[in-house]
Formats: sequence, C-alpha cells, structure tokens
Amino acid sequence: MTDFPQNRSIDTSQAMIAPLLKEPVDRYVLPNGLTVLLKPDRSSPVCSVQVWVKTGSMHEDRHLGSGISHFVEHMLFKGTEKRPGKEIARVVHDSGGYINAYTTFDRTVYYIDMPAENAEVAIDVLSDSVFGSVFPAEEVDKEREVINREIAMGEDDPDSKVMHSLFETAFNKHPYRYPIIGYKDVFSRISREDLVGYYEERYVPNNAVLVIAGDFDAARMRASVESYFGKYERRSLAPVYLPDEPLQLSSRRQDLYEDVQISRVAMGFQVPGLTHADTPALDALALALGNGDSALLYQRLREEKQLVHMVDVSNWTPGNVGVFYVSMLCDPDKLDAALTEMRSYLQSLEESDFTQEIVDKVCRQLLVNEVNSRKTASGQASRLGTAEVVVGDIGYAKNYLKRISLVTAADLKRVLDAWIRWDRLTTVTLNPKEELAKSSVSDGDEKAGLDFEEVELSNGCKILLRENKRLPNLHFRIAMEAGSLFEPEGKQGLTALLSTMMTKDTVKRSSLEVAEAIEGVGGTFYEFSGNNSLGFAVEVLPSDTDLALDLIEEALLRPAFKEEVFEIEKESHLAGIKESLDDIVTAGRRVLRKRFFGEHPFGVSGSGTLETVSTIKLEDVKRYWSEIVVGGNVTIGVSGQFDKGDLKAKLEGLLSKFKPADLPRREFSFDKPAEPGAHRERMDRQQAIVFHAYPSPGLKADDFFVSEVADELFSGMSSELFDRVREKLSLAYFVRSARLVGLDTSMFYFYAGTSPERYEEVIVELDREVKRVMEGVAEDELARCKKRLKAAKRMSMQTNSSCASQAVLNATYGLPANEWRIYDERIDAVSVESLRVFAKRYFNEANLVELVIGPVE
Repeated sequence: MTDFPQNRSIDTSQAMIAPLLKEPVDRYVLPNGLTVLLKPDRSSPVCSVQVWVKTGSMHEDRHLGSGISHFVEHMLFKGTEKRPGKEIARVVHDSGGYINAYTTFDRTVYYIDMPAENAEVAIDVLSDSVFGSVFPAEEVDKEREVINREIAMGEDDPDSKVMHSLFETAFNKHPYRYPIIGYKDVFSRISREDLVGYYEERYVPNNAVLVIAGDFDAARMRASVESYFGKYERRSLAPVYLPDEPLQLSSRRQDLYEDVQISRVAMGFQVPGLTHADTPALDALALALGNGDSALLYQRLREEKQLVHMVDVSNWTPGNVGVFYVSMLCDPDKLDAALTEMRSYLQSLEESDFTQEIVDKVCRQLLVNEVNSRKTASGQASRLGTAEVVVGDIGYAKNYLKRISLVTAADLKRVLDAWIRWDRLTTVTLNPKEELAKSSVSDGDEKAGLDFEEVELSNGCKILLRENKRLPNLHFRIAMEAGSLFEPEGKQGLTALLSTMMTKDTVKRSSLEVAEAIEGVGGTFYEFSGNNSLGFAVEVLPSDTDLALDLIEEALLRPAFKEEVFEIEKESHLAGIKESLDDIVTAGRRVLRKRFFGEHPFGVSGSGTLETVSTIKLEDVKRYWSEIVVGGNVTIGVSGQFDKGDLKAKLEGLLSKFKPADLPRREFSFDKPAEPGAHRERMDRQQAIVFHAYPSPGLKADDFFVSEVADELFSGMSSELFDRVREKLSLAYFVRSARLVGLDTSMFYFYAGTSPERYEEVIVELDREVKRVMEGVAEDELARCKKRLKAAKRMSMQTNSSCASQAVLNATYGLPANEWRIYDERIDAVSVESLRVFAKRYFNEANLVELVIGPVE
C-alpha cells in the first residue's frame, strides 16, 4: 500500500516511485554542530560531496547589497593553511573530480563530484577550504576584478536584468530585493577585513550541512567525515534580522529600454511561503498554466492568439514569502495585447477549465521530477541539501507529493482567485530602445552496463538498445544525419525548423493533443538539431512505452506540416535568433563563423539567419523531410527499463517501413579560413569578447582526439590559461577554448570576456598560450588534463538520456556506438609531442581569424 489516494490515474506512477521515497538517509549531527546526511547509492562508481553553508545574500546584515557572500565563495578556493589556491583545483582534477560552488539568497554551496575511489580527497579538500581558508591578501583585488567582469556579464544579459528588476520591484523590505552578486559600487568597497569578518561569523560547523551521495561504505564514510570535519570547533552564531515583507497593496510596473531586439516580460504576484497550506496548490497551478506545450497559457497566448513566442509560469517560494511569476517573450508591437489577453484569460478561468486530465497531469509531472532528481549522485545530494537547508525536513518530498495528490480543480480555482490579485501585480518589461517613444503604462544498487546492443536492418536503419533497471525511467533518442551540408543554399535554418515541426501536428494528433498526451503522463518530447544532425527525444516512465512508440512513429512517418503551425514556429524561430543576437557572446560567435568559414555552409549558424529563415516556406520543409527521413538515415537508441524482446520487435517493425534513398549532401572542401586577420565588430555592451579561431580536425580525423585533449588543456579552472589570464593578471572573467565540430572539418577557437580597455592584453596572452603548447607542455600538466577528460566521460554516462544521445549520434555519424570503450585509450595516446605537432599544424598564424566584439572600433 502507498500513502496516496487510490482514485487517480497516477496510482501506477506513485507505486513506482514509492520505493524511492523510502530509501534510507543517514542523518546525524557531529558534536561541533555540523549536520551530516549520507545517502549510499552503488549504481554508479561516483560520489558527490557537498557542503551547504546556511548563509547567502539575505544574511549579509550590515553588508547587505554588497554581494559579500558571493565574494567569500570566490575566495574559498584561493588557499588554506594546508594548501595554496592553485593546489585546491589541481588535487581535485588530478583525482578525476569536478569542483565548483554557487551562492544564492539563503545558502552557499560547495561541491565536488568525484570517482568513488577518491571520495576522501573531496572530503579533505572541502573541509579544508570551507573551514580553513586564509584569504590571501594578494588574491582579493584579483578576484574583485574577476567579479566585476561577472557583474558586467549580468548587466549584458537581458534575461538576468529582467529577473533582477522583478525582484527589486516586487520586494520593498525583504533582502530578496538585492542582487545576489551585489551592487557594483557597494561591492567595490568590501575589504579583506570585511571578508574575513563575515567568514568567521557565518562559516561555522553549526551553520552548515554536509551531504554525501554515491558509492561508499557508510561506516568508513562516517569515520572519514569525523576525521576531517570533526576537528573544527562549534562557535557562537548571532541571529540575522530578516524584515518581513509587507503585504503589497497596489500594482507596480517598471519598463526598461535597452539595445535589444525583442520584448521580455516578467509579471509577479506576491504569494505565501513554502510552509503555507496553499503552496502545493499554487505549485500545481503554475504547472497547469505554464509548464509545457499543452499548458493553458501556452495554448492561449502562443498557439491560439499568436501573441507570444514563449510563456512560462513558476511559483518561487523558498521562505516565508514568494513570487508567483509569469515570463513571456514577444514582439514589441504585441506587448500590450499579450498583457491584456493574459489578464483577461486568467480572470475568465473557471473550475471546469481545470479538467481532471490537467490535475492528473500536474501530479504526474511532479512525480517524474522526483525520479529525474535522482539520476545522478550530484542530483541526489542536491535534493537532500535543499530539503535539509531550505525546507528543514529531509522527508519533505514524501509529504509534499502526498499534499499535491490531494489537489483538486476546486483548489486550483480557489488559489487563483485568492493569490493572483491584479491589484497587487508587479510587471517588469525590457524592450528595444526604439519602443521608448511609444511606451505607455499600461535507488537502486543494480549496476547498469554501458554497452548498447546494435541492430542494423536491411534498409540501413539502426536500433541501439541498453537495459538499465536502476530507475523507472525510459529514454528514446532518434537521430538523422542533417545540417547545413544538406540544406539548400539560402535555406539555412531548415534543419532546425524541420526538427520542430516533426514534434508538432501529425495525421493522428494535433500539436495540442501531442503535448497533452506526453505531458499527461509526465513525460518529455523535444527536438534537437545542430551542424551535423537533427532528431528528437522522448522520455517516459516504462509503463508509457507504447505511447512513446506511437508518438515516435507518427513524428517520423506521418507529420501533418500544417501551414498555420509552421508560421507560428517560424516566427518563434526568428524570435529566437533575435534573442540570441542580444547576447554578445552568441552574436560574436555568429560573426566569427562567417569570417572563418565564408561561403562554406558552416559559415551560417545551424539556426540560420533572419534572412535565410525568412525565405523558408512550408513546401521547403516537406521536401527536406522527404529527403532526410529515409532508410539508412534513421537511428533509434533506447536506454532504461524495458522488455528487450518486445521493444526490439516493435522498433524493427517501425523502422522497416522506411525505404532507402540517397541523401542530398552537398560536397564542400575547406582548406583555410575565408578571412584570416584581425577584425573588430562594434556592439554597445559593457564588456568586450575576444575570439581567436583556427582550423581543426573533424570528428572522423585521426587527430580528432588530440583536439579533444587540446580543448581540455585550455579550459577549466586548473588550466594554465585560466590561471594566468584570470587569476594572476585579472584580465578576464572567463577564458577558455571551444570547438565547432563537423565530420570533416572543425573550427577551434579561444574566447575571453574582458573589459574594453584591456582586450589587447588578452590577445597577447592568447598568442602566448599557443606558442607555449608549440614548445611543449609539461608531462604532469598533460597527465592532469587527460585524467579530467576520462573522469568527465565517466560522469557523463550516469543518465539514460546522456548515454543514448552519445551512442545514437556516434552511430549516425558512422562512428562506434560504444565509443566509450575506446575513449580512454585514445585520450591516453595523446602525447606532449602530438600536441606540439597539432599546434604547429593547425595554430598557424596565417590561419588565425581574430575577432573582438564590444564597444571597440
């Protein structure tokens, strides 16, 4: 028996998830006051070690608005009495781990994901860093400059600006109104003495929680925790005054105008906090209104009225007061109509509009979220940390889901009327500058094998199967070779549009019915596309296998391609391009591609341009579908819980319906960059982005894995490039390399975010780094790099979706589906000499395309 009511269609899902909610968690408190949560999970040989310090931006007291919590977070990896700063990241990476941290309103979290055999290294490093940092004086000003660049990045990000403005406007008294990173002028006045004082006051064992999830022996782990964390003393902890947020008595609005191309809207309503009796119903209301393509507001505003390109609804309730908010993306000339329609529609909703199907769908989605939160060791640890620190009860998930299961349509209507009060609405908009003149107020212990069984049909289609019974989860991944090399000239973006249209209307179902079918069972159905492929994925509970297969068959064989839906999706796609052009890094990357590849198809982003997408007609999509979705070009991969014999037979029956055909691949050669040399692109932003691009081998080249190692060598917190440019010289907030990868050719590029005054110094450092690799890196540096790559590969194989994605794309490109088996060997084969040869061959100055975008001439 479960603890849930038995009169819902979600009973089967609850029965599947009930064992997960009963998985044991060892919770105890050390004599020094440190709370410890241990969650063994032997399904993957990894561990996640996390320290949750119960202090965030709202606890900053006399430093409120300075971002001192975030500053301390940055400084905690700069050195302890036991080890210097650089050694912290190095010892973690040498052990195959990943280290990071984040700060939010009510907590600061430090975490290391590590191969299980090295978990003690993570415990050692985190205990030492969190409770034994020394705040080296020489690092304070360096890190201050790094955070200044991070602040500038936030100011350049339109979405971040809108959300900050919403919180600043919605909250008058509560510290939620202050940005977590702080105000630049207040932040600039923080001294080392302030940092040390705040650290000594708040970073005490009795104000922290240690969470460890993964593959470990509980007794040995307890001893390790006591050894490393037990030595720190309990200290006095003064309470921090948090003012109550007064009841909002009138509507508030803020309209912003900046150099953007599309309007963004955030609308918030003051709601009660996490423990209030109405919170579960408000959470359910948010899902019903704005979660997924079948949600009520999505259907009304986007599909029916075509007023917005995106709408999303969330209920944010971390403490005693929260915000129920609606986010929208729309064309500027439709802003007022969208706001008006949204209000009119919500006011018109009756209890009968919240059908039993909608109520059941919401419950199912929340149950699936509970499954998804447990896919990785890191996810399990994070879930426990949230329950302990934010909620105050590690058993909250069970009680919360029980309360959710009791929500009725009457409850949804009641909380809608009680809390979505239009006289207490807060509205923030961000619009193009040109609109200013027009503006008006208005568990499992079973280990899963990683290998996929491969089946190739006589028509060339492929099936990949991997059984994994750890969780009641099933992931289907479908891929076809496609991309810019297959698109007709002037029709770039066709791949992305086709992938979207295949997940919409079919002969059997309308796009709404597709969305209702998948979301009604708590599943997901989404498309993907890129430079070399397109496809879609379906993820469901195992009990919904037949529905998934039906959706897949309809999407592949019988898409309806309705004109009115195509026009909506095309406009949305154009809006997405406009949105990307507002981001300086993405905009710069688009310019870089064109300068680098010229007339080669890779010269245009996979999403196309405003010009190319505008020319695409529905007939183009239909024709492209008939050319791409053919025998020999469809691969389906499945990972999760399933009946192997039954599913294999059904997939063979489905794929046998495809007739083989030749693909419309265009042949292009690429010998050297189209426009080598230095280029400057002006964009009105506060930061400048520097790009250095060189030719690089494609996926099928013999030296591709050398480029894999090179990319890792130049990236990450422990790289020599990061250490010099950011840590020592404070020239940039971020600096790393990346690749745009094709099957036969690629672009390898460095990029860094810096101040407009210092971009020339960054250019010098990028050139210096290339020359350093040409001369030969140290053996130990290369060994650390290879260890990180191999550990990252292992960690990427934790989820069904990730495993299926890697295997299916490899098979689509003609590479080994189980490439993970040879990955370590290929990485280990890379030597200092092969890196030197690689750098000299590809990083030739004559082939360099340099681009600086920002407030430069």
